[in-house]
Amino acid sequence: MYENQFCVVRTDRAGVFFAKVDKLEGSTAQLRDARRLWRWYGATECLQLAQEGVKQPDECMFTLTVPTLTVLGVIEVIPCTEAAAKSLAGVKTWKM
Repeated sequence: MYENQFCVVRTDRAGVFFAKVDKLEGSTAQLRDARRLWRWYGATECLQLAQEGVKQPDECMFTLTVPTLTVLGVIEVIPCTEAAAKSLAGVKTWKM
């Protein structure tokens, strides 16, 4: 469906993810190479994030990447531009 393209995936309760969507059935998505986007700077919301990426990557808080993840309550799946995917992938892992 999204042909191996990175997307911004917004869910009802689990947050926002940067991932490749392997399967989407109703509001359940099987994600690959997924990171939760906990806090970002330089985009007002998910549509801009998927189009432009972030402007202040050092201030962002993105989790580590997991190989696979199933998320429920998917509200939006927004394909990323090449520039946005590069920007989002370049944010360092936030962890304690």
